Amino acid sequence: MANKVKKAVFPAAGLGTRFLPATKASPKEMLPIVDKPMIQYAVEEAEACGIKEFIMITGKSKRAIEDHFDYAWELEETLKSKGKKTILKEIQLLAQHQFAYIR
Repeated sequence: MANKVKKAVFPAAGLGTRFLPATKASPKEMLPIVDKPMIQYAVEEAEACGIKEFIMITGKSKRAIEDHFDYAWELEETLKSKGKKTILKEIQLLAQHQFAYIR
């Protein structure tokens, strides 16, 4: 019987100097591609493979990554009250997973 992969590790600790000046204000992992940050696509891909535990290796000034994947009950309540069920469902899917951050 083959062992299933249970955790995904995302190295996101670089300074992003090749993307300057865009990375002066936001980490490179949070730069948008169409409508989502780059790292969101990677997490969704891992989640589609059945992975439920995510480890983010971050550096200083990468707080935006932690904030992006943090549970925000205020946002959920606002989306519920405005009837935005599609976005709410997407947020609730991510809330079911475990995120760990290593600096």
